[in-house]
Amino acid sequence: MNYPKQVKLVEVGPRDGLQNEKVIIETADKIELINRLSTTGLSVVEATSFVSPKWVPQMADNKLVMEGITRQPNVSYPVLTPNQKGFEAALSAGAKEVAVFGAASESFSQKNINCSIQESLERFDPIMKLAEQHSIKVRGYVSCVLGCPYEGEINVSTVASVAKTLSDMGCYEISLGDTIGVGTPLKAQMMIESVAKYIPLEKLAIHFHDTYGQALANILACLSLGISTVDSSVAGLGGCPYAKGASGNVATEDVVYMLQGMGIETGIDLNKLIEAGQFISNKLGRKPMSKVANALSS
Repeated sequence: MNYPKQVKLVEVGPRDGLQNEKVIIETADKIELINRLSTTGLSVVEATSFVSPKWVPQMADNKLVMEGITRQPNVSYPVLTPNQKGFEAALSAGAKEVAVFGAASESFSQKNINCSIQESLERFDPIMKLAEQHSIKVRGYVSCVLGCPYEGEINVSTVASVAKTLSDMGCYEISLGDTIGVGTPLKAQMMIESVAKYIPLEKLAIHFHDTYGQALANILACLSLGISTVDSSVAGLGGCPYAKGASGNVATEDVVYMLQGMGIETGIDLNKLIEAGQFISNKLGRKPMSKVANALSS
C-alpha cells in the first residue's frame, strides 16, 4: 500500500463544525477553542467564516475571533470568504489565508449559495485577483463530490472539472468534500483517481462526513492512493444544514488515533486534542461525537 509517511490534518471544527451548531457559542469560547487547538501540534486551524450573519449567525463575530486569537508562528488560520465583500472583511481582520467554496452539484449550488456552479466560480475571480495582490493563499473547496441531497450520485467528471477550474484559478489546494457522507471506499477512490488526472495528488485534500459511518474507511482508501491532507473536526462538530440527516465531519481525534496506529506521522498530541474537544463539547452541553475521545475518557 502506498500510504504516506506523514499526513497534514486541516482542523475545520471552529468554522465548518461550529457554523451549523444551533447553540450560539460565546466569542471568548471560540477563541479559547482555537487557542487550545493551536497548541496540539495542528498546523492548520480554520478559524471562522466571513459570510452574512443573516445566513450564518454563528459566524457574526468573525472579526472579534480573528482579533482575539493567539496566533502561533507555525499555525495557519484560514477563513471562508464566499465573495469579494467577505474577502475584504477578512483582509481587514488580518487573515493570511482564505478559502472559497464551490459545488459539484447544480442543485446544491442553487440551494446553498443561490447560483449555478459556473456563476459561483465566476464570483471567485475578483477574490483570486485581490488575493494575489495581497499575497494571500487561497484554498478551494468542492462540496457534494460523492453525492447530493437533491440529485443523488454525482458524476466524477463534474467533480474533476470543478476542481480543475479552482486549481487553474490559483487555489493552492483543493479539498474534496463528501458533504452528506454517502461515499464508500471504492467510490471515494474512483473520485480521487478521476480528479488526479488533472491535479497532482499533493494538491488534493479529502473532507469526509460520517453520516453513514464510512468516513474513516473512506480516508484509509484515499490514503492508500497517496493522499496526504485530511480535513477533520474536533469532537466531530457540525453537519450540513442543507443536507438532510448529515451528521458532523469525521472527528479529528478518531483520525489521529488511526494514523498513529498505522505509524503515520501527524505531529499532533492526542491528549491535548481530546481536551480541546471536551472543552467545546461541554459548552454545547453534550459528549464529544468522537469515539476515541469517549473511549479514552471513560
